[in-house]
Amino acid sequence: MSGPVTLITGGSRGIGAATARAAAARGARVVISYANDEDAAASVVEACHAAGSEAVALRCDVAVEQEIVDLFDATVERFGRLDVVVNNAGILRPIARLDDMGVDRLREMVAVNVVGALVVAREAVRRMSTRHGGVGGAIVNVSSVAAYLGSPNEFIDYAATKGAIDTMTIGLAKEVANEGVRVNAVRPGLIDTDIHGSSGVPDRVERLQATIPMQRGGTAEEVADVILWLASDAAGYVTGALVNCSGGR
Repeated sequence: MSGPVTLITGGSRGIGAATARAAAARGARVVISYANDEDAAASVVEACHAAGSEAVALRCDVAVEQEIVDLFDATVERFGRLDVVVNNAGILRPIARLDDMGVDRLREMVAVNVVGALVVAREAVRRMSTRHGGVGGAIVNVSSVAAYLGSPNEFIDYAATKGAIDTMTIGLAKEVANEGVRVNAVRPGLIDTDIHGSSGVPDRVERLQATIPMQRGGTAEEVADVILWLASDAAGYVTGALVNCSGGR
């Protein structure tokens, strides 16, 4: 097979899984990483195979630098190249006010959602940038509309980490623009995935959809379509963009 090699962190569920399935259907060779749920990751790989794609799932805790390095090394060793990185892995914790959050929660949030994402982007650049002997590629960071809404009374910690992702996207895009690497971000709004269960409010989309101009939550597949457009040649002159996928919210 000769399709683009697409690495998706946090690819066992939600937006990551939808992106993996959509990429496979479009001819990509797919690597997904997962933190804990091996069965869910295997199911995504099976779906990619059913679409005619070569795919593999590799365990990686993005809070651990060496595991990220190993993930990238294994991807290049298996496929011989790397074309697209979808920087998606992240966590969300139960709804709380900031004054009720402990420092352990805050440190974990930053370790996974900020430091982990920065290291993923770093390793992508080290393998794709012409400065490092690569042939170019695309990085798509998964941010959130929480970055500009702030998520008061819910997830200020999460929102702050996504604000960091936006800033990283803009800065890194400029840093590697003349090295063949494009860096963009998608900012999903209320998307109907199981991440809301992590917040203790599995019906959150249903509860809040009336606040969305389009009067509905989005789907993981709709976000995946934006991600894959940003990663594609059709977006060849797009870098440093923060693209909302939020129904107008």
